[in-house]
Amino acid sequence: MSVENKPDLATTKAAKNSIVDNFVAPKCLDDISVLYQDESILLINKPSGLLSLSGKNPKNYDSVHFRLVKQFSSATMVHRLDIGTSGIMVIALNKQVNRHLAKQFEQRTVQKSYVSLLHGHLEQDEGQISQPIAKDPNLFPKVKICSVEGKAAVTQYTVLKRLTTPHATRVRYQPQTGRTHQLRIHSQFIQHPILGCDLYGTGDSFAGADRLMLHAESIVFEHPVTGKKVHGVCPPPF
Repeated sequence: MSVENKPDLATTKAAKNSIVDNFVAPKCLDDISVLYQDESILLINKPSGLLSLSGKNPKNYDSVHFRLVKQFSSATMVHRLDIGTSGIMVIALNKQVNRHLAKQFEQRTVQKSYVSLLHGHLEQDEGQISQPIAKDPNLFPKVKICSVEGKAAVTQYTVLKRLTTPHATRVRYQPQTGRTHQLRIHSQFIQHPILGCDLYGTGDSFAGADRLMLHAESIVFEHPVTGKKVHGVCPPPF
């Protein structure tokens, strides 16, 4: 009598959850701008189209970190911005500073604001979006709104201007949490996706801009050495 060889449960689960990432980032020709520099930190302006960290795919070597370590050998990343998002980032220049800043992010004492262009006109001048976010292994790298598996995610918004051309709303976002793709999927949830968003938009909203119209405008945190409040500002290019 023959016995059928069946994979064990762990192997089956691993195969089911395996994710293949074939994404190759287009070459980014724009430079990183250093907005502030001292012995402990950098404040930089990341261009849209540049990865924060180099990817696993060897073709995705170019990134904020890859470029910065050429000039600042001890530079380490404390947080990230999506490849399409431009704007301000804080960079640690030694391990102790990195730990101090990472703790501030974990404790949610870092304040951030973003400017974005959303498809269509929002009715309310301000509001709050509170929807839990979970990874979506079936649609990597997308995330999903999920009350069962999701982690709490809260975004506050203020309308800055309603535009006619394009038919869009300029908003300031102030995320209270830092989930992956939070602003992008929360924008989709309120049925006003970010212009130029390839993952959470419609055909019209994606065609409305030649880049993701999301920019990290400001960041406020405690300097890891002096203890003084740092308020970095980087006006949006749109």
